[in-house]
Amino acid sequence: MKIISYNVNGIRAAIKKGFLEWLKQANPDVICIQETKAQQDQLNADDFTEAGYPYQYWFSAQKKGYSGVAVFCKTEPNHVEYGTGIESMDFEGRNLRVDYDGVSIMSLYLPSGTNNDRLNFKFNYMDEFQEYVNNLRKEVPNVVICGDYNICHEEIDIHNPKMKGVSGFLPEEREWIGKFIDSGFIDSFRHLNKEPHHYSWWSYRANARANNKGWRIDYCMVSNPLKDQIERAYILPEAKHSDHCPIVVEMNV
Repeated sequence: MKIISYNVNGIRAAIKKGFLEWLKQANPDVICIQETKAQQDQLNADDFTEAGYPYQYWFSAQKKGYSGVAVFCKTEPNHVEYGTGIESMDFEGRNLRVDYDGVSIMSLYLPSGTNNDRLNFKFNYMDEFQEYVNNLRKEVPNVVICGDYNICHEEIDIHNPKMKGVSGFLPEEREWIGKFIDSGFIDSFRHLNKEPHHYSWWSYRANARANNKGWRIDYCMVSNPLKDQIERAYILPEAKHSDHCPIVVEMNV
């Protein structure tokens, strides 16, 4: 199974930049989308069906043009879970899960901490999400949580490790994602790739992408029972429909 995760920073804008043509070529079995910034009725379902994804699931934010996640699948899942059931998280449309026989796949869009209010919201979300996942794994042990975590874990994951006072690389955030991994997950990319200079997001400012001054804040986190089934994990920086790029995990499930 080939799984792609992609923060498209607006699905309608990404489509105008060739997203659907790229999706046909990339040809994942499942693609997890974050930051759709759209309601389902604002898009043409036939466009995604023609691209090879007849099963389309959307969980949009209540606020229009903001946040939102989606999952597109080649084959129909056994079950689809919209949100987490936690009201303080779900109104922004940040979690959507599809369940198959051997694996469950979640699209996650963890908040950014752009100011003090949002940083507090992010920390609260992180705590609630960890508790939710701890309980989820008792029922669904084989889970892949793909998405934009808005956190660099280690110094190797950011072009300038001196940026310690910036949300996304705060000590508390880095500690949380470390504990999240330790709670029973594998950072699939870092599991197979130890080299530096691999990133998934670049600022639009200062020609950051051309100079590869990026951050690795997108992850396909694979639960420990699936460790031996991870075959490949890689990043696709040449896809340029967003300030993020797609990340991929291929698994024998």
